[in-house]
Amino acid sequence: MLTTEQLAGFRLQLLKEKEEIEERLEQNDHYGLERGHYHESMGELSSIDNHPADEGTDLYEREKDIALNEHTDLQLRNINKALSAMENGTYGKCEVCGKEISYERLEALPNTTFCKEHSPDQVISHDRPVEEGVLMPPFGKFDMDSKDENVGFDAEDSWQTVAQWGTSDTPSDLAFPEGHYNDVSNEPDENEGYVEDFENFVGNDMYGNNITVYPNSQHERYEDQLDEEGIMTSFGDLPAYEKDPYVEEDK
Repeated sequence: MLTTEQLAGFRLQLLKEKEEIEERLEQNDHYGLERGHYHESMGELSSIDNHPADEGTDLYEREKDIALNEHTDLQLRNINKALSAMENGTYGKCEVCGKEISYERLEALPNTTFCKEHSPDQVISHDRPVEEGVLMPPFGKFDMDSKDENVGFDAEDSWQTVAQWGTSDTPSDLAFPEGHYNDVSNEPDENEGYVEDFENFVGNDMYGNNITVYPNSQHERYEDQLDEEGIMTSFGDLPAYEKDPYVEEDK
C-alpha cells in the first residue's frame, strides 16, 4: 500500500504533467486541428497548383497531427482518471481485479489504474491499410525487386511501362537527376522480356545449337560496355582455350 508521502509525490507529478500537456495543446491549437482544413495551417488556399508529392507530404503530416492529438488526449484522460482515483481513495489498485499495483509500475507509469496483467494495451496491432484487401497479386502485395528474382511481368513492370510515357516528376525530383525526361521513371534501363543483355541479340535453335548474333543497337551498346570495362563477357573473361579465337591482341 502506498504511503502518504508516495501518494503526494505521484499527485504532484501528475498535476505537473497535466499542466504541461494542457499548455502544449493550447500553444499548438491541438496540433493545428482547430484551424479547420489543413491548407490553413500551411497558408495555402487550394491544392490545384500543388505538386502531387507535396500534397502527399501534407496529408502525411496531417495524419501524424491527428495521431499525436489522439495520443495526447489519451494521456490527459488517463491523468484525470488517476487524479480522480486519488480523490476516491482507489489509486494504486487495479480497477479490474482490485489488486495492488506495484510501486515500480506506478513509478514508471503514474497515470495507470490497471495492473500489468489487466492493462488494456496488451495487443500490438498488425492491421494493414484497408485498400490492400482489394489489391491482390500481381497488382498488390508485391515487393519491388524481390529477393526471389522473379522475372514475371508484375505490377512494378506495369508501372514502369506506364511511367515511361511521363509522370509529374522532373529530373530535379530524383536523388540522381537523369539527363532526359524519358528516363525520369523507376529503373528506366531495366530489361523487359529478357534477363541478360545479350539475350536481346543472341539466338539459337530449339536444341541450343547454332548460336547466332543478330546485330542491333543493343548489341552495339553491349560491345561498347565490354570494351570500356576491358572484359570479354559481363560475367568474366573466357577460359584460356577459348580466348584466342575471340580476342585480338592490342598492338
